[in-house]
Amino acid sequence: MKVIVDLCVVPLGVGVSVSKYVALCQQVLEDAGLSFQLHAYGTNIEGEYDQVFAAIKACHEKIHAAGAPRITTTIKLGSRVDRVQTMQDKLRSVAEKLV
Repeated sequence: MKVIVDLCVVPLGVGVSVSKYVALCQQVLEDAGLSFQLHAYGTNIEGEYDQVFAAIKACHEKIHAAGAPRITTTIKLGSRVDRVQTMQDKLRSVAEKLV
């Protein structure tokens, strides 16, 4: 099953800046071969359910290994079984309605 996930991983106990840890997670997503788009307060990811959640687990493992003693994560998940829809399809649909 294909999913689109909005992921926000926040390491705690590492100071104010978390960009180092976000970059680690982005590398995990890239290495997993997932399609993703970073935005100001999270990352959108699309792919097969099991592959996406395995990558989220790997993000947690990598961030903990880098010294974060605690992580809080917010996940919003959408799936469709009636047709295939990508993140770009969703953005294009909205953009077409702005014209």
